[in-house]
Amino acid sequence: MSIHPTAIVHAAARLGAGVEIGAYSLIGEHVEIGDNTWVGPHVVITGHTRIGRDNRLFQFSSIGEMPQDKKYQGEPTQLEIGDRNTIREFCTFNCGTVQDVGVTRLGNDNWIMAYVHVAHDCQIGNNTIFANNAQLAGHVRVGDWAILGGFTLAHQFIRIGAHCMTGMNSVLSQDLPPYVLAAGNPVAPHGVNSEGLKRRGFSAEAIAAIRRAYKTLYKSGLGLEEARAAIATVCDATPELSILAEFLAESGRGIVR
Repeated sequence: MSIHPTAIVHAAARLGAGVEIGAYSLIGEHVEIGDNTWVGPHVVITGHTRIGRDNRLFQFSSIGEMPQDKKYQGEPTQLEIGDRNTIREFCTFNCGTVQDVGVTRLGNDNWIMAYVHVAHDCQIGNNTIFANNAQLAGHVRVGDWAILGGFTLAHQFIRIGAHCMTGMNSVLSQDLPPYVLAAGNPVAPHGVNSEGLKRRGFSAEAIAAIRRAYKTLYKSGLGLEEARAAIATVCDATPELSILAEFLAESGRGIVR
């Protein structure tokens, strides 16, 4: 380990092999940091926070602080961060609340840019990209490979599907289905994230099927349940559509349309 002499690390904190703690950083009592994670200067990591290995946390971030929820009464809720994440300057990640699962989670291999806020009880998957100033309210769920453009705002309790992408200044108040490109205030759909799917190895046939499903959902004039049922009928032929059909079946706030 390498701990700068100006850093304050609680004696009960658990640090793995090869961890580096920068100048003036503060590591709290209930913090666990995995091997080879680098914590830059002026970072505060507190609360019941568990961070995996090979992460990079840049200066002036606040990680694991109590949730910004007036119902919070000091319960020992948690923040869990996986492996190989990059968290840039001035990010704020809060612990969960007992009104939900009690844990805020960030998966693996995520790229989190400056000034991003992840509120209590958010559940974020793997390989996501959050551009500068993306802001998640409480209880938001984000699927794998999602990309949020700069200044994207997400209303509490919404879901953001896998492989979707939002443009700059997008405001999400309803669920955004997987694979969809969306932008605006209020946000509107603008096709399929086909370029992202190509980069991730989706076949031409799968992308064509996803485009047809998009037209069923947004261009056919069908109601949401009718469109979901139509998409579900072709899931056996195109397994990539299963996550879209499941997402639509579970939508509680309605979807971006």
